Amino acid sequence: MRKVFLPILFVLLLVSFSFAQKPHKIVFYNVENLYDTINDPEIRDDEFTPEGPKKWTAAKYNKKISNLERVFFDIASLDKNYPAVIGLSEIENRSVLEDIISTPKLNPGNYRIAHYDSPDRRGVDVAFLYRPDVFKFKGDKAFTAVIPGRPDFKTRDILAMWGTIDNEPFYFMVAHWPSRLGGKERSENLRMAVASQMREIADSVMTASPKTKVVIMGDFNDDPTDKSVLETLGAKIKSKDLQPGDLYNPYGAMLKAGLGTLAYGDVWNIFDNIVVSENLVNGDKNSLQLIKSNGSKFDGNIFKQHYMVQKEGQYKGYPLRTYVGNNFQGGYSDHFPVYINIGK
Repeated sequence: MRKVFLPILFVLLLVSFSFAQKPHKIVFYNVENLYDTINDPEIRDDEFTPEGPKKWTAAKYNKKISNLERVFFDIASLDKNYPAVIGLSEIENRSVLEDIISTPKLNPGNYRIAHYDSPDRRGVDVAFLYRPDVFKFKGDKAFTAVIPGRPDFKTRDILAMWGTIDNEPFYFMVAHWPSRLGGKERSENLRMAVASQMREIADSVMTASPKTKVVIMGDFNDDPTDKSVLETLGAKIKSKDLQPGDLYNPYGAMLKAGLGTLAYGDVWNIFDNIVVSENLVNGDKNSLQLIKSNGSKFDGNIFKQHYMVQKEGQYKGYPLRTYVGNNFQGGYSDHFPVYINIGK
């Protein structure tokens, strides 16, 4: 095994990280087609192989892993505290997750993995990474996404994970809702079906255990103000409107302010959402609550650094992608990651 020699500054930074430090960060990132280079005959991954049209080689794969290491470490560096929970979408398998958490800068976080292979035809899944010193894992479950009237429709699972943070019960869900392929309106019923299923799961958890704090995250392929999120999932965008048992989406205000996590046709969207239960907003002040980052007027955050942005050409200002078509850009993702802070 190759020995890794870390720069002195990096070592000092790691030493200064406090694993018990608050606030705790909860992150979600669509990492855009994180495939390994091995052709799996059971899924449609031929595009991302050395022989495929993208010429997806080990060197390109390692570049992608290094890029993700940089992003997650820089999120940790915001307050010298590794994120407690990271939700991911568009990952192929457990192997790529193990490669992420074993990178030199993330290895000290001692992350564990929650992941199941989904029935998605392209083989992309959702997953959680979590710090066992913060999130005391108790169990997980993959729910098959059900589309009424479409028994043959296959998409990513809804992944749930539950446990405690600071002795308080938490229930996390992460999902990657069906895309807008064929048009937003034509595909809307697909996303509404998954939204309805996630709301049913959340309601069952909150009914059985009202003190449990629910966190729902993912690439919804819809904005906070779209029907699937605002009405079907029922994620309100104004905290003052919340009642017990409600869900709150802190990214509605950010969308209205013109911010976004991805762009298409010069229009910015926030498809990447983290939704929380009302008791994380209006609960006991002695318990964990959603809190703003220092200097921010928003309850949610978008992580956007200069190196993650396309500097020129048709997509100037957009997220710097791994590929545009079959042209390797060496970038990060076509989405920016999002995160929230919880603390006392």
